[in-house]
Amino acid sequence: MVDLAQTIEEWKDLCSVKVDDQYLGDICFSLRYVPTSGKLTVGILECKNLKKMDITGASDPYVKIKLLDRKGKRIGKKKKTSVKMGNLNPYYNESFVFIVEQEQLRRVNLELTVSDYDRIGTSDPIGRVILGYNRKGAEIKHWREMVENPRRPVIHWHVLQDPEPGEDDDDEKKKDSKKAKDG
Repeated sequence: MVDLAQTIEEWKDLCSVKVDDQYLGDICFSLRYVPTSGKLTVGILECKNLKKMDITGASDPYVKIKLLDRKGKRIGKKKKTSVKMGNLNPYYNESFVFIVEQEQLRRVNLELTVSDYDRIGTSDPIGRVILGYNRKGAEIKHWREMVENPRRPVIHWHVLQDPEPGEDDDDEKKKDSKKAKDG
């Protein structure tokens, strides 16, 4: 029989609290799909608490939006917001339209990458979010809400995820390599 009046002591070693340096910031955007026209409108509203990328302790963020097939290959042209200089909490309020047939909604992903603009060299990705039916968690939830509520903007906040190195296919990199080859 267990005596509930008796105190049980348990000792454990304390360890230091690890600050999450992997936190990259958050992005708020809306998705709106109109089945009759096949228009997918992405409204980039704002970002907050973005990771500091510059030596000044700020960032010059912009958002790049791409529609991808299941293999990660870009479909159509990528779109970009304006650059908000020296700002870790930028407001954009910019909209972009992609044409996606209703049958394609289950086979495409939408990638939003927040990058730090650099005047010289290539821009550095801060973080990204990928939405679609083959995603998990908040990413699939936002996508499904958009599909289930046609013609209505569905707004969500998302935590930025670490962009995998080498996946940012900026035109600047292509231009720089072409210039180097052309000499």
